[in-house]
Amino acid sequence: MAGRIFNWFKREKWGVLVVLLLLAAAVGLRLFLGSEKRVLPEGDYVEYEKGVIVEVLSDSTQKDEAADGAYRGEQMMTVEVKTGQYKGQTLLVYNYVGPIYGVPLGAGQGVSLSISTYKDGSHRATVFEFDRVPWLIAVVLLFFAVTALVGGKTGLKSFVGLVFTVFALFLLLIPLLLRGAPTVPTVFCTCAFVAAMSFTVLGGVHRKTVCAFLGTVAGTALALAFGLLAQTLTKVNGLRTADVEPLLQLRQSGTPIGLKGLLLAGIVVSALGAVMDVSMSVSSALEEIRAANPALGAKELFRSGMNVGRDMVGTMTNTLILAFLGSGFTMILYLSSLGLTFWQLFTSAWVSVELVSGVSASVGMILAIPLTAAISAGMMNKKKK
Repeated sequence: MAGRIFNWFKREKWGVLVVLLLLAAAVGLRLFLGSEKRVLPEGDYVEYEKGVIVEVLSDSTQKDEAADGAYRGEQMMTVEVKTGQYKGQTLLVYNYVGPIYGVPLGAGQGVSLSISTYKDGSHRATVFEFDRVPWLIAVVLLFFAVTALVGGKTGLKSFVGLVFTVFALFLLLIPLLLRGAPTVPTVFCTCAFVAAMSFTVLGGVHRKTVCAFLGTVAGTALALAFGLLAQTLTKVNGLRTADVEPLLQLRQSGTPIGLKGLLLAGIVVSALGAVMDVSMSVSSALEEIRAANPALGAKELFRSGMNVGRDMVGTMTNTLILAFLGSGFTMILYLSSLGLTFWQLFTSAWVSVELVSGVSASVGMILAIPLTAAISAGMMNKKKK
């Protein structure tokens, strides 16, 4: 076993080195972002802590048939706080339930609490949400099991890449944006960082992964450029995206987050997965073609890459467009219910934002095909010394 591990490390030494360097950079940046000590603010403030329900004292929740059977009402309960300055205390907590917020809860269940502390030292707690973390972990573990059973070693590698992607987006990107880092460059660099890590984990540092990485960066950059042009022509930006109002209030209260670049940032993030998929497929196919027929020149390799890529354009484009429209399906239903004409519907800012996002991401994915094919043909046509 030790010999196998040593041989694997020797064979993949550059891949292991790159992974370790990327992880060290990510951990170092995260430690830097989290180096500030938590200081309780003066005056009134709100904290979000974990708790466990001890007893439900009263419950007036009942089904509302007009709201498709959703519950309405409120519960009064005692909750033991598990984190924060009130850890170990049992608080009287209210749980407000409506069709679009809250769920009826029972004793023993975990909750997330919103605890308001006032200047006079008093405090009041309400249920912010049901603690879904354990169940989300169970769902992720099931996903991991399916990935490992079907994908084998490659599936396990892809899961490692996915974990790092989540880590980079939630623990690096979001803290940087909240600290006032420029939105679009920060998102683009983070996505390039994620692509480098993912390709290294999946295939090590080899010719096909380098070609795929370069094609991914180029395709994502073109998606960004096309999105900038499209948002300029249609006169929309991140301030017209859905759910931006709380962020606007956050900025007005002093958090230096850039809002106008959020539309372009969303385009980059959403395009990354599809562009990586296309780039890796083209690069891998060309490496196999080159190995089967070493006599092929750069032009023949490029032509073969384009033939492979063209078969992917139709399905991948539909995937991206439908993903954007599916994410806003409820809003589409609402706007349609208003009796708007086709012209009125598509001239609205919301539809414009969705179309700009979907089309720009698709353009980046499509243009990644010739870019990756050209890069791969050039690099793979070089004769080994």
